[in-house]
Amino acid sequence: MGRLFGTDGARGVANSELTCELAMQIGRAAAMVLTKHSVKRPRVLIGMDTRASSQMLESAISAGLCSVGADVMLLGEIPTPAVAYLVKKYEYDAAVMISASHNPCEYNGIKIFQGNGYKLPDALEEEIESIILDKTQVPPIMVGGDVGRITRSKTAVVDYVNYLHGIAEDDLADFGVKNFNGLRIAVDCSNGASSVTAPELFMRLCDDCFFIASHPNGTNINANCGSTHLEILQDFVVRNRCDVGLAFDGDADRFLAVDEKGNVVDGDKLIAVFAKHLKTKNKLKNNAAVVTVMSNMGFFKFCDDNGIHCEKTKVGDRYVLENMLENDYIVGGEQSGHIIFLEHATTGDGELSALKLLTVMKETGRTLSDLASEMQVFPQVLVNVRVSDFGKARFPRDKEIKNAIESAERELGDEGRVLVRVSGTEPLVRVMLEGKDEEKISVLAQEIAEVVKERLL
Repeated sequence: MGRLFGTDGARGVANSELTCELAMQIGRAAAMVLTKHSVKRPRVLIGMDTRASSQMLESAISAGLCSVGADVMLLGEIPTPAVAYLVKKYEYDAAVMISASHNPCEYNGIKIFQGNGYKLPDALEEEIESIILDKTQVPPIMVGGDVGRITRSKTAVVDYVNYLHGIAEDDLADFGVKNFNGLRIAVDCSNGASSVTAPELFMRLCDDCFFIASHPNGTNINANCGSTHLEILQDFVVRNRCDVGLAFDGDADRFLAVDEKGNVVDGDKLIAVFAKHLKTKNKLKNNAAVVTVMSNMGFFKFCDDNGIHCEKTKVGDRYVLENMLENDYIVGGEQSGHIIFLEHATTGDGELSALKLLTVMKETGRTLSDLASEMQVFPQVLVNVRVSDFGKARFPRDKEIKNAIESAERELGDEGRVLVRVSGTEPLVRVMLEGKDEEKISVLAQEIAEVVKERLL
């Protein structure tokens, strides 16, 4: 991780850790780095999620960009993947998304996209960090007519919804169907960015839709709703006899599902469903799916059983994407619900993933519980330990923690695994164990967590 940027942009408590001053500096430095080889006036899009601080940070970043001569177009409240799509469609030089994804409303973040729709590589993030923290370069300060201008898009939401709608129509046309009518769908918008796009999108494709957590007020984003809090959606699906529940996070780049029985279908199972369906249709390019080391051991077994090559990367959808691009794979993602369909998108897209799932259900005529049952889940225990910033930095060198991990690995042998890592977006160390014996891995996870807490708090 960098000094400002984690695995998914710069993030912190808005106006405390992620200040307006820092946001302005990021805007200046980003414009300088991303357009340093351009002779024309740079143009940058800015989108945001629905949390209260997003407008404040939008103003600060806009001011920073304009001060170095960049023109800005404001997209308003819109999902992160929409920003990645629109920066290419509108042929802008770069884009910024203001969001803290699945985190509570007091947090916010800044994600930066290149003009090709991809997130910044580590090298460019490090260059931005060096300009801000080390003063290695001084951003130019423009005056008079050279100062950047700000405009607002009137068509961003419509353009993005039309794009996704077109993908769904094409997929459905492959087997002679025009919509998802016949399925009863519940959609949890997390009081986030999908509240702006999901109702229009799904109601155009299905005549039996319900929407919950779709009225953002600035503070209720991700509050007991969305892909990190599925209990309300689970209950809603069962009570209303829905065929499927669709849940997004605050910026709608994640998606998890709930089957007709109220069971959660996580990212691993969704990727398994997609990969097998694509393989059945001879469309799984290079016969592979990409996941991270945090994926359940059951996914790896599923791939072995179905003759699918499984690639494993570091945690973070950016590393999944890098692997997909390098090896020409078309589907991959994370257990948390970041799922990338590289033929259509340059980043995880929750609403696109949901449309793909509905298409599989419609085409096969199978229930979601039946589709998801093909991947058997190994018991998994995850303990999040809150640590200090100093503790996060010290974690890789701590011998006591290393000894505790090695001890657990010896006890599990070939019947489980241990993965302990620092969170890229929060002040946490994540202790994850998998194995056949749930009681044993629970005990071992708590033992490691206690050592981490003692050493790093």
